[in-house]
Formats: sequence, structure tokens, C-alpha cells
Amino acid sequence: MSTYELDWFKSGNSSAQGDSCVEVAVAERAIYVRDSKDVNRPHFAVGREEWSRFVGFVAEV
Repeated sequence: MSTYELDWFKSGNSSAQGDSCVEVAVAERAIYVRDSKDVNRPHFAVGREEWSRFVGFVAEV
């Protein structure tokens, strides 16, 4: 699947101006992350399990 075909979204906590945000897209085997200010820059992907651990850690902070 091309990353252009993914459904990218920002957090509901993002500012209305759209600055300093990241966008994520959920795929079958990975979570993709990119800079919302420059969507043409390279993105990165992490496995679903690793993403869950990351989100769990952040929620505890």
C-alpha cells in the first residue's frame, strides 16, 4: 500500500493553526508517522505492538 493511499489524521488536541503536529495512519501491520507541516518529507513506520507500548507509556507520563 502506498502511503499516499493511507488515511492520515492528527490528534484532536492539535492546535487550530496546524503547527508542530504529526499525523499518523493506521495500516494492517504498521503505524505510519509524518510531519504535518511537510507531508512530502520521509515518514517512518513502527509495528502495531511497538506503537501500543509507546502510547501506553505516554499515557502514564
